[in-house]
Amino acid sequence: MINVKFYLDKADKSKRFPIHLVLRQKDLQIKVATGEKIMKKDWDNTNQLVKETEYSHKSINKFLLFLKQEVEKYFEIEPHTNFTDKKIKEKIASLVNSRRANTDINIVSETPTEYETKTKVTFVDLFAGAGGFSEGFLQAEYGNKYYDFRLASDINENCELTHLARYNYQLGLDAEFLRQDITEPDFLDNFLKKIGNKEIDIVCGGPPCQSFSLAGKRKKFDKKDDLFAHYLKVIRQLRPKYFVMENVKGILTKEQGKIKEMILQEIRSIVDLKEFNQLIFFVSNLKKNDLKNSFILDCYNLRLQFEKSTDKELDNLKNTYIHNLENKFRLLTPKIVDYKTSKTDKNISTIRHGFNLLKRVKELEYIRKKVINEKAFSNLDNDFFADNFDVFLTSIESETIIEKIHNSFNNLKPNNIYIEEVNQIITALEIFDYSFDECVKGLNSFVVNANKETEFETILSKIRLYNIEQPFVALASNYGVPQNRERVLFIGCRKDQKLINNVPSTVNQNDKVNVFEAIYDLDFIGNDDERFDYEKINLKAQYNGSTEKMKSLIKKRNVDGKPNENDGLSYSDWSKKGRLNGRFANAKNPFYVRNFEELENTLTHLVAPLQNHKTSKQNEDVIKRLDVILKSGNYESAKSNLKEIGLESDKRNYTVLKPESQSSTIMTIADDYIHYSNPRSLTVREMARLQSFDDSFVFQGKRSTGGNKRKFEVPQFTLVGNAVPPLMARAVALEILKNIQ
Repeated sequence: MINVKFYLDKADKSKRFPIHLVLRQKDLQIKVATGEKIMKKDWDNTNQLVKETEYSHKSINKFLLFLKQEVEKYFEIEPHTNFTDKKIKEKIASLVNSRRANTDINIVSETPTEYETKTKVTFVDLFAGAGGFSEGFLQAEYGNKYYDFRLASDINENCELTHLARYNYQLGLDAEFLRQDITEPDFLDNFLKKIGNKEIDIVCGGPPCQSFSLAGKRKKFDKKDDLFAHYLKVIRQLRPKYFVMENVKGILTKEQGKIKEMILQEIRSIVDLKEFNQLIFFVSNLKKNDLKNSFILDCYNLRLQFEKSTDKELDNLKNTYIHNLENKFRLLTPKIVDYKTSKTDKNISTIRHGFNLLKRVKELEYIRKKVINEKAFSNLDNDFFADNFDVFLTSIESETIIEKIHNSFNNLKPNNIYIEEVNQIITALEIFDYSFDECVKGLNSFVVNANKETEFETILSKIRLYNIEQPFVALASNYGVPQNRERVLFIGCRKDQKLINNVPSTVNQNDKVNVFEAIYDLDFIGNDDERFDYEKINLKAQYNGSTEKMKSLIKKRNVDGKPNENDGLSYSDWSKKGRLNGRFANAKNPFYVRNFEELENTLTHLVAPLQNHKTSKQNEDVIKRLDVILKSGNYESAKSNLKEIGLESDKRNYTVLKPESQSSTIMTIADDYIHYSNPRSLTVREMARLQSFDDSFVFQGKRSTGGNKRKFEVPQFTLVGNAVPPLMARAVALEILKNIQ
């Protein structure tokens, strides 16, 4: 039986006593310094704890307990041949030294001198989550160009905790983090304050996409649906050279492709305000050749001015626009109805009140946002409340208000003499709700009649700030990620930059990274277990009879996954070494904290080579169920067997990992996956490997959560599952560096 105790050694010159660990087992006795020193009066020898009279007692006691547990675990799992004085001292000393190294490094570290002559390309990461985009961009370098990380933003505490731990404390960057809802009125002001006077070259981010997903049920009026518009507000303000929006494949087919077209339309509607007056002047001149349509052309002119207005100016312009239509309708009313009808008819009231509503679109948008948030908070879906909420939300949209006004005009059945005036009002209302791109399309017929197509196209090419053809589907496994995760990328290219329509694959179909080479070296963990250090894997013992076959699955590769038998490393070795470049030679060792309080106190950081490698506690029935599914090869074929032995489950799906191929899309629930060789679910670290995160990237805070908490909390498993795979982000970042001017 092993006995682990602590004792105070001889005092130093300042009369502080070093705490030593002493280990006894039969004739074996080993003493190792822990690196901690305290006053003698602060040591409780009976309970083996530092007393509360020592100000740092919590952090020291936490570390001593961790050391004790790791030493005891070492004796449980290591073969007796390793129980030597030297090896045990090395084990303890490595943990002590890693912790000491972290507390000795300043939070902000110096950039190596060779980077001083290189060109910084600045980027920000919106809807950052765990930091998949951030991680991939920091891995990318090309020629003399590298990325300078300025700011990340998300609404969740654990996203901020993980970002600060990784980028500020561990890597020593001075990147800011803004934890705020992007839809809040002061978000942009706070965002600009954080980045200061820095010009931002690249904006990346994936607005939350649950409501667009093909994998689950789609909700109407999901509060996340309008986040694209807010993302583009940031683009309009920053005018970056490139921006990247990531989403699920379902975005391409949502509402028969209308959502995709709307996004493209909005991107093409971002204008260069420096050149915009050319278009205003051009539309004004069209009136000279088309006096008959001067009213409609005035409407286009006024609508176009919305694009270059501040919020306050925009409110005034919209009021002016609708007020002009009210005046036109006021003059038209006595022509199409008698006095009594004008005062009592519901159609007339609908038109008048519709104008009132359109003058208050800002207030209606605020109400819409609040109602959508309440709907989400109360989880209104598939019940007798949801439809009523949706009807109300639809009723206050500009498009619905305009449609009701249109129908009311039709119900009045005006005399043919006045049809043209009615149609002008209806057309003007539609223009009011147009995007910039729809305005351009609407103006085309007037341009053709004036024979000014060439002039119009020249002006448009000058004022469209961003070029984009179509979004494209990127498959993560094409970029060295051991996962068949498909994501849609929209890459907006400022008009002075080269167009990027695709990101070339780095590996071909036959050379893709497989599940086995991604996680085989982590397969030394049992049920309800946690490990903080790597262990040697004996493939011969694990795969007796198929050792060579399993070994053949492991290839040497470049960092991007491309095979390189001469100078490459295995995927697992890249994960251990890290894919970040030479800027981070002074990075701290991987550490874990539970909250912001622990993050700020570096003495409480749990420092160890391997983090996030913990298995769930699964009962015997669950283990038996997983074993049956594992042996059957998939859940579907195992169901009849499970029913026979009384182990059937209501769970919708289990995915058995196949060692020789790639995993399916990694989601946010680890219990959905069964390890390829053991009847257990995956650890956070294994899921992170399948996403291509380096092992030094530690997911902080809570490991998992359940029930309604999933709506508000983002624990480690969720951080991993929602992330952009860093190696895919790296490929995107590299393509931008190759093209940016």
